[in-house]
Amino acid sequence: MELSVQVRAVIFILVLVPAHHPTAGGGHDPLLVLDGYKDDGIQLKCFSERLFSEVQLLWTDDRGDNVSGTPLTTDTTTGNTSSSIILKPGSGNSMSCKIVDKLLKTSTESSVVIADVFFPATSPWLAAFVVILLLNVLLVIAAIYKLRKKVQNELEFRRAHSNAVNITLDEDCKHPCLVIEDKNKVKSSTQEEIPPKAVVVATEGFSEEKHYWEVEVGDKSEWELGVVCEEIRNTLRSNTINTFPKGNLLSLRFSQGEYSLTGGNGVRNYKPCNMVGVFLDQELHKLSFFDVEEKCLLESLSVEFSGKLYPFFSPGSDGKWLVVSPVHTKTHYPLCDILPQDQEEINKLIM
Repeated sequence: MELSVQVRAVIFILVLVPAHHPTAGGGHDPLLVLDGYKDDGIQLKCFSERLFSEVQLLWTDDRGDNVSGTPLTTDTTTGNTSSSIILKPGSGNSMSCKIVDKLLKTSTESSVVIADVFFPATSPWLAAFVVILLLNVLLVIAAIYKLRKKVQNELEFRRAHSNAVNITLDEDCKHPCLVIEDKNKVKSSTQEEIPPKAVVVATEGFSEEKHYWEVEVGDKSEWELGVVCEEIRNTLRSNTINTFPKGNLLSLRFSQGEYSLTGGNGVRNYKPCNMVGVFLDQELHKLSFFDVEEKCLLESLSVEFSGKLYPFFSPGSDGKWLVVSPVHTKTHYPLCDILPQDQEEINKLIM
């Protein structure tokens, strides 16, 4: 309203240009008034004391063309005749109001010129500001999502890591082409691919609770890790020809730079890792694989069979060692140490 008053003052003092064109008789010049902002433009009102028996009000723009305004109305109290029009940005800055008496053949006219600065307009900087603001909001949301995902991954890894167990390799349950050293290292004695699969099974088997172990795969070009059921383990121990039987097993395989799960299902595009964590949760019937260095989940599988499960390892045929590493359960994880113990508090922490 303050701006409206200022603009009105400018119009009255500086830009109101009356012109009197009598052809007979007399009358008062129309009064042009700025009536405020409306519909993204400036509303003008034209008033004239009605001294004529028949009047016509004409609006003309800066090109002299007639422009339609509101129908002519008369105030019964004051006798004033009035009409209004909205001057839009870009429609020209000049507007004239002419009162014509058809009977007496007289006319009076007033004109107004309004500077562009008084028109309501959106600053080009505002659009740029809105775009930058939206981009910043999106970046903040992405950062929060990434942080939340990182916190959740590290918490899940920490919980798995807290269930670490010792694993030893069973000399009596391995393919004849595999070489075992120190009960925790295995590699192939031949560079040729061995069909269908050369594996060694762990001495330890698990039938309940949660168990976690880590395997150093280094820069090996191929490997496979997972669990087999007791039936397959017993078959391997008694099988003199050491062919790998088809049956209940779950695994994560790495070959030609890509991960795959049991049955050949693909895994999300993760970079090769040096250390893989394997977590067998028989309470939730789930087998999970972690990138230990990144402390993130690679993939999980549902365990759909019961009974005792044994870790197994396949080093591939690249001749490099695959090492079942001892897990240091007191490893310090700074971020994990400050985390709450349940998911609800984590969400509160990062929201």
